[in-house]
Amino acid sequence: MLSHVLTFVFFLLIGLEIRHGLEKPKDAILPGICALGGMLLPAIIFISLNPDSPAWAVSMPTDVALAVGALSLLGKRIKPEVRFFLLTLAIADDFFSLVVIGIFFSSELRLESFIYTLGAAAIGSLLPFRAQLIRVLSPVVTFLIIPLYVAINLLAQLDFSQATSAISLSIIAARVVGKVLGISFTAWLFVKITSLAYPRNVLLTDIVGIGFLSGMGLTVSMVIAEITVTSDVELNQVRIGLFIAALISGLLGILWLKRSPVAR
Repeated sequence: MLSHVLTFVFFLLIGLEIRHGLEKPKDAILPGICALGGMLLPAIIFISLNPDSPAWAVSMPTDVALAVGALSLLGKRIKPEVRFFLLTLAIADDFFSLVVIGIFFSSELRLESFIYTLGAAAIGSLLPFRAQLIRVLSPVVTFLIIPLYVAINLLAQLDFSQATSAISLSIIAARVVGKVLGISFTAWLFVKITSLAYPRNVLLTDIVGIGFLSGMGLTVSMVIAEITVTSDVELNQVRIGLFIAALISGLLGILWLKRSPVAR
């Protein structure tokens, strides 16, 4: 029951952030396209390695709080424009993850599951005073909801003996490699072939760092896993894969962005 309440509040905030982000659609075009690239390539990598597993979608979402939290460790080194790009990309990622759940896994969604995931996001998108609610809920979700959810559904059930399983290694490869290549290549390609441009003060090298951090995905991925994976063994493999991928991605992202020019 507690896990469901935590999930509901988390997806409520996602709905608020998605609707708030749509108020500036121009600024969201390139990050949104990059989010798609950063979801498609990990899914392709996972499916190519495990074509029969229902867990392919867990390789796709980015955890906003984890990625932005890791970015904040670099303090004033990080340009505000880089933080905004990451935040916008992660919010777009959450939106597309909801679309994936709705299209591919609607038959697995029980009424209860629907209410605390897609239903909560829909409610959030309809609420008034979105900016104020986001200011109130963001720290609550970042510092209370997500740590509690991760502790209950992930850390308390980690099985390190499954770390070298096919599912775990596929998730690690899909998230650590697929996310950064998908996001970076998509950004480079669309700037090259369209009229889109990198945001002011954001370089392709910055987007590579953002791509690494986007490999950190626990909360939405675990929700998808609990909806789609029926085997306890496979669920344990998903958990440890997500955990290791988040650690590697966060470390690589921090080390990469630490080399970037200091924000002026």
